[in-house]
Amino acid sequence: MKPTCIILNFIQKIQMYELKEYLNAINFTKKDLMKSEDKLWKKKYPAFIVNKVLSGFRDCINLVNLLNIYHFLEKDLQFQFLLNSIRPKKRYSPFLRANKLKDIECVKEYYGYSNDKAKSALDILSKDEINLIKEKLYKGGTK
Repeated sequence: MKPTCIILNFIQKIQMYELKEYLNAINFTKKDLMKSEDKLWKKKYPAFIVNKVLSGFRDCINLVNLLNIYHFLEKDLQFQFLLNSIRPKKRYSPFLRANKLKDIECVKEYYGYSNDKAKSALDILSKDEINLIKEKLYKGGTK
């Protein structure tokens, strides 16, 4: 075998273990990834990140909290628990974009809100209202 083929096979194996594969298996497909012959599925399982992503859903938060209490369990056991306990459903959690983070700081300063309240306020406020808040908070000078 040529060295380039070996490197390409190795790169394909590394790319195969993505967070979305684990989340899709737990949430929707219910495919047991750990039973494959490849032992890297167990080794690469990001338990903390999977728990953090799933904690954003009401039907999963108690199960994830239980796993946080028993964090010392093996990764395989944690995956099996989530795989068999969570009902199949498509779950989607959007992440905040960088421009929204800048807007959050403006809303927090203008209204004196906490992070959670500012996020809720951003959902309600229009772009014009956010621009008005930014104008009122503008202190002048160079950027």
